[in-house]
Amino acid sequence: MSTNTAHAVASPASEKAQTLARYLREEVEEASGDLYVKGKFIADDVGLSPKEIGQLMVQLQGSVPDLEIEKWSYTSATTWRISAEG
Repeated sequence: MSTNTAHAVASPASEKAQTLARYLREEVEEASGDLYVKGKFIADDVGLSPKEIGQLMVQLQGSVPDLEIEKWSYTSATTWRISAEG
């Protein structure tokens, strides 16, 4: 029974991660270089809370082959640096 519950929880998170990764790819392409973002400023664009974005960014680090995601700085909220790899 716990397996079904874990699967149900994992699917939405996976969809959210995919949505965020897709958004970041599009923004990096548009920026034509490094992109610096704070979760609170992109939350409305991706339909996620800043807290969800922060958690997903940690998960996405190193797991999205075409994006380099790096925790850049912290001033009232974490700033993330995203760039295209390759």
